[in-house]
Amino acid sequence: MGSKEEVKVLIAKEGITVKKLAELLAKQTGRHYTQMSLQHKISNSSLRYDEMEEIAEILGYKITIERK
Repeated sequence: MGSKEEVKVLIAKEGITVKKLAELLAKQTGRHYTQMSLQHKISNSSLRYDEMEEIAEILGYKITIERK
């Protein structure tokens, strides 16, 4: 599953809107995010790794990388 699908699943699972996530992300990082800019990043699978980490943290998750 790619980042696009992962973020969509987490958003749905946690019952949060992209707009609210953008607001929380902007507040936590100090960078400017809008609903539209975040939606485009999700749709285009262009989220940076640090953005994925921030989103996971906001939603109460942690990204881990494990050896197969």
